[in-house]
Amino acid sequence: MKTVLIGAGSDLGVHIDGAKFGPSQLLNDMKSTYQGEMISLIQDEKIIKSRNLSDRRKNEYEIDKFNTNLYNIEVEQIKKGLFPITIGGDHSIAVASALADSKINEEIGMIWIDAHTDYNTFETTVSGNIHGLPCAAINGYKCEELRKFHDGNIIDPRKTVIIGARSIDPWEKDNIKYSGVTVFTTDDLKEKGIKAVMDEAFKIATYRTKSVHISYDLDVIDPDIAPGVSIPEVDGINENEAMQILSELLNHIDVISSFDIVELNPLRDINRKTEQIALNILANTVQKIEKHKNIKTIEKKY
Repeated sequence: MKTVLIGAGSDLGVHIDGAKFGPSQLLNDMKSTYQGEMISLIQDEKIIKSRNLSDRRKNEYEIDKFNTNLYNIEVEQIKKGLFPITIGGDHSIAVASALADSKINEEIGMIWIDAHTDYNTFETTVSGNIHGLPCAAINGYKCEELRKFHDGNIIDPRKTVIIGARSIDPWEKDNIKYSGVTVFTTDDLKEKGIKAVMDEAFKIATYRTKSVHISYDLDVIDPDIAPGVSIPEVDGINENEAMQILSELLNHIDVISSFDIVELNPLRDINRKTEQIALNILANTVQKIEKHKNIKTIEKKY
């Protein structure tokens, strides 16, 4: 199946600058080997970005505008029969990529790989960073303002699995508790084993769904190994474990319909360590999808 690489260069969802440069860096790295189409969407340089931690709705309007454009691009590419790989940017861009998949394929599950659960709302967020709200927004758990552009199904939280979480805000825990989403922590990965966790994740995400959206946040990896992220969290997984998670994902490629790689921040990277890991994830994903002939395609009347 043919892929399309979509760069979503926005860091409006976090008070730290730099994630907006991640997509262009990775797209440039792929130019010499990638034969498919590349699309680059970059936030307006004229935007005066709010970094005020007391502002619970930082850059809400600007994020909505960016994600509306990204959503329309994603929908168009999926309609063409292409497999979208979206490169962030901060994790707020996943509201557009995941819901675009949901609009076309209608009933999908989601696997969210992240050190954070991203299940805050405007009422519970401590930092006001909107990249801490996208999973809730995609699941239809409040946050209506972040998906105004979407006129299809939300992704059922009961078909959503978060993997690798180790930093959950106090009020966010209640959101998760009442939402129905399944969470596997970093400790779960180490205690149960990656294969067991991933197998269970796919059982949940594929139950009575047509396909699965994957969103892979690089901050799931320990910052000693991958320092180039905006909000690092200690005690993460190592590089081998990160690639094992990818391998387990790609073993289920026949039910995956879209893929995000997010939160590379080149301004925070050291010796391009995080960039190289992100590039390995991206290149392996492209190679697997391009070789695979049996990815589910869903017919839809327009």
